[in-house]
Amino acid sequence: MELLSASEAAAYLRLHVKRVQTLARAGKLPGRRVGRKWLFERRDLEALLGHSTTDGAAGLDISARNQLRGTVLSLTLEGVMAEVRVQIGDQELVSVITRNSAERLKLRVGDTIIAIVKSTEVMIGKGTALA
Repeated sequence: MELLSASEAAAYLRLHVKRVQTLARAGKLPGRRVGRKWLFERRDLEALLGHSTTDGAAGLDISARNQLRGTVLSLTLEGVMAEVRVQIGDQELVSVITRNSAERLKLRVGDTIIAIVKSTEVMIGKGTALA
């Protein structure tokens, strides 16, 4: 069990330390208060982010922060492009990617994927950590 201070958790989550403390106080971030300090288990933060805690080398690791876990609802392949419809909670997201990318990822309806939102683009990622 690796415990992180609020400032270490903030660095790990790429958030301001005050934001981490506010989220913990509101019960939206798993942590516990010991005296005047907040402590966070790295395992809990990794689980919250959807990272694999059993095999750190496997899976998807990317710098973009806006990562949305979802399920492929439909996949339409036409010419060189593919339209991927993804269910994220009660929302639906549509991404248009190259057919080659969809085939390389072996995307299928029902697959668990990560939609990565960066600027005006939505990319699709798939890895062993999502299974």
